[in-house]
Amino acid sequence: MTGLSRRRMLLGGAVAGAGVAALTACTGRDEETAAQAAQAARLRIGSDTLPFHGTHQTGVTAQPQAHATLVALTLRESADRDAIRRMLQVLTDDAARLTQGRGALADTEPELAQTPARLTVTFGFGPEVVRRVAGDSAVPSWLRPLPAFSIDRLEDRWNDGDLLLQIAADDAVTIAHATRMLLKSARSTAVPRWRQSGFRRSRGSEKPGTTMRNLFGNVDGTVNLHPQDDDFAQSVWVQDGWLAGGTSLVVRRIRMDLDGWDRLDVPGRDQAIGRRQSDGSPLTGESEFDEPDFEAIGPHGFTVIPDFSHIARARGDDTRPTMLRRSYNYDDDLAVDGAAGGAADPDGEISDSGLLFLAYQADVDEGFVPVQRRLAELDLLNQWTTPVGSAVFAIPPGCWEGGFVGETLF
Repeated sequence: MTGLSRRRMLLGGAVAGAGVAALTACTGRDEETAAQAAQAARLRIGSDTLPFHGTHQTGVTAQPQAHATLVALTLRESADRDAIRRMLQVLTDDAARLTQGRGALADTEPELAQTPARLTVTFGFGPEVVRRVAGDSAVPSWLRPLPAFSIDRLEDRWNDGDLLLQIAADDAVTIAHATRMLLKSARSTAVPRWRQSGFRRSRGSEKPGTTMRNLFGNVDGTVNLHPQDDDFAQSVWVQDGWLAGGTSLVVRRIRMDLDGWDRLDVPGRDQAIGRRQSDGSPLTGESEFDEPDFEAIGPHGFTVIPDFSHIARARGDDTRPTMLRRSYNYDDDLAVDGAAGGAADPDGEISDSGLLFLAYQADVDEGFVPVQRRLAELDLLNQWTTPVGSAVFAIPPGCWEGGFVGETLF
């Protein structure tokens, strides 16, 4: 009996052991399969491309990528009309190649170009480029520094520029390589003036279409123009002249006082914005995209959404948005002993953080300026935000294969 029991026990143990081994092998295969699937998904994301050629520059309306670098350049004194044309031809060719996962013509590291990750390169012109190529009469009336706003504390190192390269992708290595290639191609004609980099959530970390959050934790860009809107073309694209099919771009570097914001309680934050930080809904609504009711009165006789709140000040008499917004967070090191970065802070702040605010519209004076004037007059959020950089660029239309971006100016 004992022997039988022992044999049964041994047999049962052997069977159980075989089952565990089989289960382990199966689990291992499942994990390997899952890992391979995840790797394949990453490869697909990395190989994704957006078209370069077309009526408009793709980077204006593309679903915002996870990373962006903006570089403003200053033309060399020797850069004449012909030199600018040659530079734009080379830059266009480089950008067309890089955005499709191919190395630039003189690329010494073409392997780094093989992961385009939805790379876009968008070109912008300051007034000096337009002036040297086509004369003063070709400069749009709005292509100039913005009017002075009382809230501005602008630092020259973040202002203006003759040529803009806006380089965006879902991969930071891709951007670093593309930036280097483009600057190499431009350096005989233009030199860097400033460089600013920003970020959003990584692709795939949120549902597509989710409104980004800035470093205050607030949704940023709920009210925005969309390419499918009936009035999008009229609001964003210039309709005539050499800039037809192009647009204008306002770049604002907005420093955010994160330490000061930390000291404000949640109700105070919600009042300053006019939306709940938790879900982005207006204080009179239940979800992010509910229409705010600026006339609603609370139990104490005051409007539920304060007149000084950010969304109340941003809203004009015309409730439709007047610009296409494409913002990015930034978080840079503070200056140490005069090094590049924000001003060193004696109170112990460890970073220079904020928002790179990008606004596209057909006319800066009609789109951006009226909104900024209202915000400068009475926006409570100004207590925690300070514009420190400002630039305006003309974004020329796109081009077709064989042409180059900016050719309509020549």
